Amino acid sequence: MRIADKWKQYKILDTSTEEKLEDWNGVRLIRPDPQIIWKTPKNEPLWKSADGHYHRSSSGGGSWDYRNSKPKDSWTMSYGDLKFRIKPTGFKHTGLFPEQAVNWDFMREKIRESGRQVNVLNLFAYTGGATLACAEAGAAVCHVDASKGMVAWARENAALSGLEDRPVRWIVDDCEKFVKREIRRGKKYDGIVMDPPSYGRGSGGEIWKLEDSIYDLVELCSQVLADEPLFFLLNSYTTGLSPAVMAYILDSILVKKFGGKVSSDEIGLPVESSGMPLPCGSTAIWQKQE
Repeated sequence: MRIADKWKQYKILDTSTEEKLEDWNGVRLIRPDPQIIWKTPKNEPLWKSADGHYHRSSSGGGSWDYRNSKPKDSWTMSYGDLKFRIKPTGFKHTGLFPEQAVNWDFMREKIRESGRQVNVLNLFAYTGGATLACAEAGAAVCHVDASKGMVAWARENAALSGLEDRPVRWIVDDCEKFVKREIRRGKKYDGIVMDPPSYGRGSGGEIWKLEDSIYDLVELCSQVLADEPLFFLLNSYTTGLSPAVMAYILDSILVKKFGGKVSSDEIGLPVESSGMPLPCGSTAIWQKQE
């Protein structure tokens, strides 16, 4: 497992009975996590005094219960030179997935070591963690997300990080449709990062599942890779899509076209109370052979 253990302003303090107790730069939140099936004692006193607690509803969704007003508003936190606005949303999220920092560090290293101008396509780009990391390392980035609000949030994070003048294209669009247009335009990218949702709806309202769509989506995106690309990074939070399955997909599509190598693993975050890592998703990476 690859562990995002370089955070200074984020911690998982404890985990038990499908919940995690987190510290987001001084704001303590309790959020659900279905992977936490262990029932260890909740000895950490902050379980009882957390600033916000997200409760799942038996009918789906859920709501926040706040002890004070602070979590109702937004606040900032940093990862190195990158800064993010944090705000609890109605779907338990906060606008940031801290475990993705291991992937940000990987991409920044590849970009800096390349010794050339790098163009990166960030699909399903959310609030822009990967976009900011790549832009800070010197890449030109195309940031694509179907949600206007998420793209606006990402642009705010770029401004907070002092990266508002970097060469970033902010695109509100369906990712698959956008890639098809880029193919027709002959646009090419040196790196692609893709973080698709487990479920989604097509332009006609049809429901699609990531497991059913991921191979075709990767194959489509391979058509906008440059002749000598640097990396293709695929994330998943879908339980049924293992790291090995994602690695097989990348290998079968990309290695025969570009050579290189594929690796995959779970990504996670350290838990202070136990010293154990909490698995938080999976990543498969194709990269240029050294």
